[in-house]
Formats: sequence, C-alpha cells, structure tokens
Amino acid sequence: MGKIKAVIFDLDNTLIDFLKFKRMCCSEAVDAMIDAGLKIPKQKSMEIINDLFTRHGMEDHRIFERFLKRTEGRVDYQKLAHAVNAYRRTRIGLLSPYPRAKWTLIKLKEKGLKLAIVSDAPKIKAWLRLTAMRLDDFFDVVVALEDTGRTKPSRLPFRAALRELKVAPSECLMVGDRPARDMKGARSLGMKTCFAKYGYEGKAPKMKVDYAINSIEELVTLL
Repeated sequence: MGKIKAVIFDLDNTLIDFLKFKRMCCSEAVDAMIDAGLKIPKQKSMEIINDLFTRHGMEDHRIFERFLKRTEGRVDYQKLAHAVNAYRRTRIGLLSPYPRAKWTLIKLKEKGLKLAIVSDAPKIKAWLRLTAMRLDDFFDVVVALEDTGRTKPSRLPFRAALRELKVAPSECLMVGDRPARDMKGARSLGMKTCFAKYGYEGKAPKMKVDYAINSIEELVTLL
C-alpha cells in the first residue's frame, strides 16, 4: 500500500454492529406492544418491521407508528409509548463497538494516522452513537447527512471529509461494509478501499476493492 495518511470509516456495521443492535431493540419494542395488547405474533411483527426499514431506511424514527398503521389501521398511542420506552431502555445498554474496535483506533492513532467518519446517519445520531461508545475523541472529522445533504455513493460526503482532513484521495483509505455505497463512492475519487466483510450480511456483491478484512483489527497490520 502507498503512503496512507488518513483512514475514513463508515459508522454503522463498520465500527458498530448496528443491525444486531437494531434487531434487539426492536424485539424488545415488539414484546412491549404485545404486552400492551398487540395481536400480531412476534415473528410476523419483526418481518413487518424489517420490511418497513427496507422501505423507509434504518434511521426512520417513525417506524413503530408505521407498523401500527399497517397492522391495526391506526396509531394506538398507548402501544406506541410502550414500544418507544422499551426501545430506549434497551438501546442504552446495548450500543457498543465491535470487539477490538477501540484497540484498533488506538493503534492507528499511534501510527500517526488521521481518522474520520463518513456516515449517512443524521448528525445528532452519529454523534450520539460515537459519544455513547466513547469513541468520539479518536476522530478528527465527522461528516454526516446534514453536512452535504447527500448520501453515499455521492462524492460530496467523501470530498467534505478529504477537505477537512487536508489529504489527497490517494493518501486516504475508506473502510466500510457496503461496497455499492462506501466502496463505489470512495473509488470514484481515487481513494483506496477496504471492504469490512464482518459487517456485511449475505453474499457480497461483486465489486472491485483494494482490500477486504474479516475483523477490524486486521487494519493494524494492513497499514
């Protein structure tokens, strides 16, 4: 690998096991709605919620309202309140980085590398996740949705990060779990790319990447 001066990370499913976290929080929310009188079996409820996330995005803050409208034809605010409270209670205790993520960030900083986040999440959610995991101080730059108004694979979020990092694209490695978004956007600017295979579910799409890793700590030897 040529001289790399900076590493840009995606956030969800690259530093955080976000899908696991989301499923567990939603599972508790469904249990709470069932306790409050919901008649839809849990497995079916989770399938509906997963479909709604696919349609409206994983950051949709109205997911339980949409779920109740689809299953009951209206929003029962008692059930909604139980769902939201259960989700929030579970969220507080579950959010954590992948194993060895913090160790990896420490080692990369010791190598003198600049570190950044480029996330499609809203800015407050990105910062809430980073601060909850006490990872925020590792990063020199955090680019989130509001910074450019565009999501990956648009070049704009990557350009914004490179500008703040003050490095050329060829001096930067992008690490992410979604080849069609993280890798495509970064490669279009001439950045090196690293596919975080551990964060991708299912068969990975065929797309050219420079490197692929099975766990985050492999970055230390790679760099």
